[in-house]
Amino acid sequence: MSALDALGSIRKVVLLVDDQEIIAEAVRRMIDGEEDLELHYCSDPAEALEVAERIEPNVILQDLVMPQIAGLTLVRYFRAHPSTREVPLIVLSSKEDAAIKAEAFALGANDYMVKLPDRLELLARIRYHAQGYINLLQRNEAFAALVESRQQLEVRNRFIRETFGRYLSDEVVSSLLETTEGLQLGGEKRKVTIMMTDLRGFTRIAEGLPPEKVVLLINNYLEAMTDVIVEYQGTIDEFIGDAILVLFGAPIARPDDARRAVRCAVAMQLAMSAVNEKNARDGLPSVEMGIGINTGEVVVGNIGSHKRAKYGAVGTTVNVTSRIESLTLGGQILISAATRDEVAEHAEIEGTIEASMKGVAEPIPIYEVRGIDGMRLPVRESELVELTQPVAVRMSILEGKRFGGSVVSGAIVRCSPFDAEISGTAPPPLANVRLQIAGLGDVYAKVTRDLGTDRFQVRFTSVPEGFAKILV
Repeated sequence: MSALDALGSIRKVVLLVDDQEIIAEAVRRMIDGEEDLELHYCSDPAEALEVAERIEPNVILQDLVMPQIAGLTLVRYFRAHPSTREVPLIVLSSKEDAAIKAEAFALGANDYMVKLPDRLELLARIRYHAQGYINLLQRNEAFAALVESRQQLEVRNRFIRETFGRYLSDEVVSSLLETTEGLQLGGEKRKVTIMMTDLRGFTRIAEGLPPEKVVLLINNYLEAMTDVIVEYQGTIDEFIGDAILVLFGAPIARPDDARRAVRCAVAMQLAMSAVNEKNARDGLPSVEMGIGINTGEVVVGNIGSHKRAKYGAVGTTVNVTSRIESLTLGGQILISAATRDEVAEHAEIEGTIEASMKGVAEPIPIYEVRGIDGMRLPVRESELVELTQPVAVRMSILEGKRFGGSVVSGAIVRCSPFDAEISGTAPPPLANVRLQIAGLGDVYAKVTRDLGTDRFQVRFTSVPEGFAKILV
């Protein structure tokens, strides 16, 4: 009978090791009729360990005076062997000897009785020690089951983290796994800093590439940016094509959320050089990113239905962040006044732009970040060259995803690979414009400065091949 069987039937398996059969018979008669006890007898001490391995006893009765192997030596063997190391051992001796008793206990015996003991005392001691051992086995088995359960749970959680961690941040996955409320729909109002990024001129770039190259370009960009965002403990709310929406302060709020968001933005812009180096190796064009950051109250939580939900943020602060991002040029970081107030002591801020935004009654100030905490964006030198012959252009303003208003005429009078000075009626500051040039196609740009006297400056966001020839 195995130990498991013994546990299941609550029977106590007893092994008696004694070379005298008369002692074995006496013990058998004492135990006979006790339904919870099962006696096994071994007369040869040399075979005792083998028998013990086979029957898996709950208690061992052992004589001290036997041929071939001394009783105390057998105690050592029982205690050294893995299968009997923890089994209670009762020494049977023909006399009460304090020195031998002390040595037996020192070697690991659990009890000492002078044979032949009283029947009731023997049964009581067998049951006491056997039950203690059974309880130990139960605790060990329960502990082993608990360990196995925890290991299985950890494997499950690791799978969830590794699988869904590709779609959710570690903080969101932890919230789902560790709290009973993790999957409940609903949200809470809290102050967060929101970052939104976008590649400038990506639509035009994507139109000229096969689908697999477009996906490779986006993945090169998103992989590098994700690493930076994770480093600065941002929560990626979602990827929207080539755009990224990131939360700082949800689901975990930290006192430096705004500062980390700006640090993260600077680090992301600095990482774009490595992205473009990889793009070049993959035969892809260079790309530029604009970043907008805003701080304010939003409602964050699980949004959707019980069949389909996402962790996200909603509110005016999110919409304003999107508007700020739409004002950026490639390589630029623009922040709101609320974010500026949070980081003013640490950031290098350059200039103020009064920007009118859809849904916002009054123009709001926007600030450009040049660096923070010793991290600094590179300065792009752009020397405008006077053209020997102005280049005629037809201009229209991009409103959202469409061109609205009338088409007006103008001319590029000074130009660099990045910027141009145009004569003509100036569009509003930060307006996105399309410049149609005969023989070259469309050039996309953003108005950066009104120079007065019907002149303004733009920064190119997307130019066609062959554009450099207008500089000649």
